[in-house]
Amino acid sequence: MKGYIDALVNYALERGLIQEGDEIWAYNRLLEVLGLDEAEGEPVEAELAEILDKLTDDAVRRGLVDDNITARDLFDTKLMGAILPPPHEVRAVFEGLRADYPEAATDWYYRFSCDSNYIRRDRIQKDLKWVYPCEYGDLDITVNLSKPEKDPRAIAAAKLAPQSGYPKCQLCAENEGYAGRMNHPARQNHRIIILPMCTTTSTASSSTPSIRR
Repeated sequence: MKGYIDALVNYALERGLIQEGDEIWAYNRLLEVLGLDEAEGEPVEAELAEILDKLTDDAVRRGLVDDNITARDLFDTKLMGAILPPPHEVRAVFEGLRADYPEAATDWYYRFSCDSNYIRRDRIQKDLKWVYPCEYGDLDITVNLSKPEKDPRAIAAAKLAPQSGYPKCQLCAENEGYAGRMNHPARQNHRIIILPMCTTTSTASSSTPSIRR
C-alpha cells in the first residue's frame, strides 16, 4: 500500500492541498487513518479515484471498513480530510483572492472542492446531459448518475445506526469536518466560506483546500 499512500501524498502536494515539507506529516496521517504502523509496496501512478479505491479496498480486506458504498464513502472522505488544511487557512486564501479578484476566488474555491474530493469529479463525469429543442426554447436535460444507488447492506446498517440530531441538516454549518455516520454523509473534506451579506453575516458552503496562490 505504500505506493498508493505515496501517490495520495504526491497528489495533495501537486494540487496545493499540502506544502513542500508537509509530506512526512501527510504520510503519517494516512497511516493513522489506515490503521497501519508501516507500509510496503512499489511506486504507482494513478488518478485520485483509483488511489482512494485501492486504499479503501485494503481497509475492507483487513476488516477496518464494511464493504458497502456508504461505508466506503465515509472512509475515503476520512482519508482526504486527514491531509487537508484547517478552515481558517482555506478562508484566508479565499479572502486574499476575493479582495482583488472575486471571480478568481470563487474559481479557486470550486477547484479546491474538486481537488479535495468533496465534489467527486469521477462520478459527475458519468452524468448524462443533452439539449432538447422544444417550442419553448432549448431544454437542458440531465440524468444524475453521480450519486450511487444505496447498497441494501448500507440501508440496513443505516436503520440500525443510532439516531442523532447533530448536525441538524446536511447543509448546516456544523457539517464542516464532521466524520459522518451510516445515515449522515462524512464532511471531513468540507470547508465553509463566510461571506457578509448586507448588514448580516451568512455562511455559504462549499468545499475548499488549496493553499497555494
